[in-house]
Amino acid sequence: MEPFEIGIFTFGELTRDASGEPIDPRVRLEEILQWARVADQAGLDVFGVGEHHRPDFAVSSPQTVLAAVARETERIRLTSSVTVLSSADPVRLFEEFATVDLLSNGRAEITAGRGAYIESFPLFGQDLSRYDEYFDDRLDLLLTLRDQNPVTWSGSTRPPLRAAGVWPRPVQERLPVWVAVGGTPESAVRAGRLGLPMYLAILGAPPRFRSLAALHRDAAIQAGHARPQLGVTSHFHVAETSQAARDTFFPHYAGYFAQNMPRGGGLDRAGFDLWAGPQGALFAGSPAEIVDKILWEHEMLGHTRFLAQVGLGGLGLGDTLRSIELLATEVLPEVRRSLAGR
Repeated sequence: MEPFEIGIFTFGELTRDASGEPIDPRVRLEEILQWARVADQAGLDVFGVGEHHRPDFAVSSPQTVLAAVARETERIRLTSSVTVLSSADPVRLFEEFATVDLLSNGRAEITAGRGAYIESFPLFGQDLSRYDEYFDDRLDLLLTLRDQNPVTWSGSTRPPLRAAGVWPRPVQERLPVWVAVGGTPESAVRAGRLGLPMYLAILGAPPRFRSLAALHRDAAIQAGHARPQLGVTSHFHVAETSQAARDTFFPHYAGYFAQNMPRGGGLDRAGFDLWAGPQGALFAGSPAEIVDKILWEHEMLGHTRFLAQVGLGGLGLGDTLRSIELLATEVLPEVRRSLAGR
């Protein structure tokens, strides 16, 4: 059995401060590199960056940022979280991630998703009414590119390929492709049927994701695949004590929630504390509380990877780095010890 993996990720959001000034994207990108270095040195397993095409996010090209991270780190795996595959050219995307894989000596992964935002569709001249068709068609091409070279393929959203060579090839024999799922059962079944590992972005009550995890697992087994990996992603901040974590994080998280979340809105302290409680979706507390919540979700979902979204809402660099270190040095070892004993 593979060890339980823990990592961090970010979208590089540019939350405004009290004076209304957003984080400078140059500053945010430098911080992202520093987060990655610390995560690698402290012993975390995965580092990810996600894609947006909006003024309140610094990262529109995860593969570009990951190429920089590849040269700043030595062992941590590098993933997109996510790549909006529906509005991407899979051929170009594969070439870029193969390049990241070469630069990192075999540490690259792709996480393909539809995305919680739709701004990339008009930006790249695509018809939003074909939202699902684009994803299905381009996922099929991406998997074909991974498994064949030269490539012969035809679909409905781009011209066919006939014995086309796609270069460079990655270090890894099969570049890992994960699928990010919001909340639709059909998406979980599709990922399982293809034998692909899947992420669940848990922003609501965790128990409601149990059925999606089961659908993914059962579809994979019925299609003749080994049980695929399952990942969980959550908003996160850890400090030495629960009170310190929540008092420090709340004003930043409230700002992120209002400004950068898809549906925004206000968040008061009572709601924040409820979400951060033992059965809420928010991971904000002491290392012991974080361990307990990861283990509680593992009992329900059987996931093999946990990714923490860090630095939310303009949280200070020192607090973010300390949170990353605690995740690596206190949370990760205890989670692995507990799971090994079960």
